[in-house]
Amino acid sequence: MDKDSIRKKIIALTSARYPKTICPSEVLPSEDKKNKEKMELVREVARELADKSLIEIMQKEKVIDYTNIKGPIRLKKKEST
Repeated sequence: MDKDSIRKKIIALTSARYPKTICPSEVLPSEDKKNKEKMELVREVARELADKSLIEIMQKEKVIDYTNIKGPIRLKKKEST
């Protein structure tokens, strides 16, 4: 998957699940879920989307500072104001 495909998938999944969250691994096909490089690409795209205020990156049900992510995260569509 390329960045554009990942971006579209994150937006589609977070929109469909809103107000619930998704796991970043849900974005990838099953054969890529254990590929660390692909997972890092998903996290990179998630950070880009968060920079544009399209999604929120969360840990333990709280929005986090995503500049230095450590540990598991969840993605959520940002609430419209």
